[in-house]
Amino acid sequence: MDNELNVTYITFDGHVELQKYRYLYFVIMFTAYILILCSNSTIVGIIVINKSLHEPMYIFIAALLINSVLYSTAIYPKLLIDFLSEKQIISYSGCLFQWFIYYTLAISEFFLLSVMAYDRYVSICKPLQYPTIMRKKTVYMFLILAWILPVCQMSMGPLLIANEKLCFFILKGIICNSTINTIQCVSSAVVNICGLILFLGSVPLPVLFILFTYTRIFIITYRSSREVRRKAAQTCLPHLLVLINFSCLSTYDVLLARLETNVPKTVRLIMSLQIILYHPLFNPIIYGLKMKEIYKHLKRLFCPDKLN
Repeated sequence: MDNELNVTYITFDGHVELQKYRYLYFVIMFTAYILILCSNSTIVGIIVINKSLHEPMYIFIAALLINSVLYSTAIYPKLLIDFLSEKQIISYSGCLFQWFIYYTLAISEFFLLSVMAYDRYVSICKPLQYPTIMRKKTVYMFLILAWILPVCQMSMGPLLIANEKLCFFILKGIICNSTINTIQCVSSAVVNICGLILFLGSVPLPVLFILFTYTRIFIITYRSSREVRRKAAQTCLPHLLVLINFSCLSTYDVLLARLETNVPKTVRLIMSLQIILYHPLFNPIIYGLKMKEIYKHLKRLFCPDKLN
């Protein structure tokens, strides 16, 4: 522990061969951060500029990509500073803040994916009622709730654990995530119960809702024409790929603290980098290449000469 003016500091111990590869780590992650900002912002810009894309489905995609940018910005600046610093430390209050932002935006991701699934369900299964159900006010309400609800849910966490006594001051990771529970002296029953309730409401319920809506979509489209099935697959497949990807990475993150004695340091680093690197880059690639209308505008932007 490093005490200055009664500030408690936590040391990150998840880096591998940092002294040897610090500049390589920095260049790779800095490049990744720029790519995340540029790729996500490009598609958001295309959706904002083109009025033909001002539909609920594309508005939700833009919100999801903005969420990825915010998610990355909560992590990358501190991570890049750590790569070039002699000590990889953070104040306990700063660690709680990063933990709060990290999980708030992760929960928002699941809520946004749930709203997108509902939008596809109404569009495909109730096409005549779609304009009435998915009005602009409804879309904006869904977006506000997708960001406000996680803030309300996660605000309880820092309040419960801020005053917990710490017996360890080293985190076996490179960011403040679920491993923060491992540095407390005693595992609080209240915190564990609240955490379980929060987890059930934030991950399994949205995932089950998404799976239910897509099951209904597939049942209905299976009975329809080939053209309907093709259009449904074209719009639903990207959402499912993003959901599967994010769910797998989130499952690892939730189990991280409970598997700490069995996970080698190198494996832990690789998985942590996948969570903060792979997913924010995965979203714009999937939506840029798999969504026909977005891909058309991307092609027009970068390859105008190849358009017919």
